[in-house]
Amino acid sequence: MGKKKVNVLIIGSGGREHAIAWKINQSQLLNKLYVAPGNSGTHNIAKNLNINIDNYGELKNSIVKNNISLLIIGPEVPLVRGLHDKLADDDDLGGLKVIGPKKEGAMLEGSKLFAKNFMQKHNIPTANFKSFNATNILAAKKYLEQNQPPFVIKADGLAAGKGVFICQELSHASKIIDEIVIDGKFGVSGNNIVIEQFLDGPELSVFILTDGDNYKLLPSAKDYKRVGEGDTGLNTGGMGAISPVPFLNDSFMQKIKDRIIAPTLMGLKKEKIEYSGFMFFGLIKVNGNPFVIEYNVRLGDPETQVIMPRIKSDLLCLLLKMSAGKMFAQSQLDISSQAAASVIIASKGYPESYTTGHRLRGIEIVEDCSIFHAGLKLLNKEYLTSGGRVLAITACSKNLSSAVQKSYEGVGKIQFENIYFRKDIGEDMIK
Repeated sequence: MGKKKVNVLIIGSGGREHAIAWKINQSQLLNKLYVAPGNSGTHNIAKNLNINIDNYGELKNSIVKNNISLLIIGPEVPLVRGLHDKLADDDDLGGLKVIGPKKEGAMLEGSKLFAKNFMQKHNIPTANFKSFNATNILAAKKYLEQNQPPFVIKADGLAAGKGVFICQELSHASKIIDEIVIDGKFGVSGNNIVIEQFLDGPELSVFILTDGDNYKLLPSAKDYKRVGEGDTGLNTGGMGAISPVPFLNDSFMQKIKDRIIAPTLMGLKKEKIEYSGFMFFGLIKVNGNPFVIEYNVRLGDPETQVIMPRIKSDLLCLLLKMSAGKMFAQSQLDISSQAAASVIIASKGYPESYTTGHRLRGIEIVEDCSIFHAGLKLLNKEYLTSGGRVLAITACSKNLSSAVQKSYEGVGKIQFENIYFRKDIGEDMIK
């Protein structure tokens, strides 16, 4: 008698969700895979559900109708809005297992101020900070005058990865405060701001899967957030990623486990905040020590596109064990020793204004790479660009240098009008 196969629904429509779907699709335990709303890439490996994921009634009907056993919430917004709580409180969905924290745990990402206060309280290393709002904006500017640039200014709430500003001059910092707090650049997300001490060093992303008690380390990654080569220009949702991180050796990883991961999970327990799902630590290495820049309560994009191909274990099996509270602690998570590199192909002009609707060619001739779709749609059997970040081309190889080379060979085969990609992904890490 084999193990019972399950129906899985993934919520989201980006490259991250395509990569998760690609991995789940390899599981022996999968019966049917659904993605809502999905994209042109998930269309090839799952059934896309054309529903509004913000409409609870529509979502619930789909879960019931398609006999979903496991729901994976990809993006942060539904988590921060409390979708998991709503599903858990629904008596009609008694058997549903949900991957992703409830609203209280999601505050680690939903509010920078909540996260900073949490870290301060539990002695988790992070940059010094002060918070301000519209009632004390003059105090915020005075605080800047008393300190030395560069200044790091963050909108408190969710801003789709675009709410962080590093200002080299006082005048620029002052202008950013006005834009966020007075002009409402990010709506209610900018009602409060956090001004942080600037930390200098290489950044990295560390991911875990946790049931709140135990955790499994997923592959590490380093992403490239700036639009321009040499990490210049505007912040984006990410222009590429590599895995593993070359400078993340065993002793540095031990510091991360002891000083950041363990106290974070312990702090959540002390505050009686239940947490299960993925957790992403955005870290920076300063003088050999790890500091937390931010928490995310889901997997990163484009890091997911570079870590999923390195996971050798059956991810669905692990998620089912974790959510059933069975055997998770004893489970193995095997990670490939190969390196992976992912380059994002974007529309020229992203993250500001760009044109869409351009015909894309070349997907079928890319060899030896995994292709994850993001801003692409399928119309009459033709691919048309539909977003800022269009595709991620991921390659695995024996070392980082050859993984990067393979990825760029794949990128070279893709063509559309106004194509743009960074040509230096991983270069700074190839010694």
